[in-house]
Amino acid sequence: MPKVIVLNGPNLNLLGQREPATYGLATLADVEALCRTACERLGVELECHQSNHEGVLIDALHAAGRGVKTGEVIGVVFNAGAYTHTSVALHDAIKGAEVPLVEVHISNVHAREPFRHHSYLSPAAMGIVVGFGVDGYALAIEGLVRKCRARA
Repeated sequence: MPKVIVLNGPNLNLLGQREPATYGLATLADVEALCRTACERLGVELECHQSNHEGVLIDALHAAGRGVKTGEVIGVVFNAGAYTHTSVALHDAIKGAEVPLVEVHISNVHAREPFRHHSYLSPAAMGIVVGFGVDGYALAIEGLVRKCRARA
């Protein structure tokens, strides 16, 4: 059974305790459980990773791209956190690995500080889910799976 990979970037390990007014009270474990439920409903497997290190995320994107080519991976749902607004390297990894990817953000980044309004990842993503809280992960998984199945 093919799988969806959910990647979470820096500080997302602090969900539930970091700025709950912005990010809510759900923990990363809660997010992973929500993603697992969405994947089960769609008949796909789930693999989750979180890292505070850009290079680890790049390596995960490269591995996902290899998995897409072998048919083991459908694509990636990626909340890159602050790297969204700073990392050309992550943009290049998405493009270079040719991995179908949906960018997700818990908060509405466009209603926040101006530096959060620009994403280096968006031009490389097939879609973006912003501002729906942690429910955005399930929406992103559903969109990714639907769009990739439609292309197959």
